[in-house]
Amino acid sequence: MRKIDLHCHPNTKAWFQAIQPYAQALRAYFHRPWEPKTEDEVIQELRTAGVQVLLVAFDSETESGLPPCSNDYVAKVRDDYPDTVLQAWGSVDPWKGEIAIREAERAATELGLIGFHFHPIVGGFSVDNRQFYPLWEKIAELRVPIMVDTGTTGMGAGPAGGMGRHLKFANPFPALDDLAADFPDLKIIAAHPAWPWTEQMIMIALHKGNVFWELSGWGPEYFPAALKHEISRRLQDKIMFGSDYPSLTHQRLFAGWESLGYSDAILEKVFYKNAQRILGLP
Repeated sequence: MRKIDLHCHPNTKAWFQAIQPYAQALRAYFHRPWEPKTEDEVIQELRTAGVQVLLVAFDSETESGLPPCSNDYVAKVRDDYPDTVLQAWGSVDPWKGEIAIREAERAATELGLIGFHFHPIVGGFSVDNRQFYPLWEKIAELRVPIMVDTGTTGMGAGPAGGMGRHLKFANPFPALDDLAADFPDLKIIAAHPAWPWTEQMIMIALHKGNVFWELSGWGPEYFPAALKHEISRRLQDKIMFGSDYPSLTHQRLFAGWESLGYSDAILEKVFYKNAQRILGLP
């Protein structure tokens, strides 16, 4: 069965420089080594896992002071390894205002990136902040989707104060619901199972036709019961697969999905058919 991973981090030096302060906390949180690899090493891992991916750029420069894992970088990896990297999510820092708007237009029109990923906890913002509405207007005008992290995060998890990160920014209600209501032409992909607000996220996904959901970063066997119930029912045409690589291995995630007992027809939707339809992937 084909498998498309909507949420795959590059796991290379260029990516680590953008998330370096959080690396030790992530190692402890996920019980994984979290050390950079070369592009060739990463691609070989993905090929061995039998997965095609969408890479994720990362820009939280205003809040972190760190250089981004840039849009040009993920576009180049996509172009260098087209058999494995189907597309890439760009990233713009909303706090950069007009600079972010211009970069979004460049990344979509010149680099051909599929859309944009946002990490509100690390970026220190809420997506319903009216200050950022011109950015959402531009992205909607470009007719590309956004992917927004929801629920708790391994970034800063464990140390006192969570390294200054505020979990409230990833609560999908009301922020994501307001964004979807105010921008009905903007296609929104919620990232991760949104715990502990999973039921609010189910509510939003069921109510808003422009909201979809990828479930990276969690072993499927640990999904909340309400989510497991709806995956094969009312949400079967909205759920998509993501890994959050290198947080979890693909082999571990595939085994977890298989353990849930869904039919092949449902797993086909989750693993590739919904992504093809929703995002226009080949």
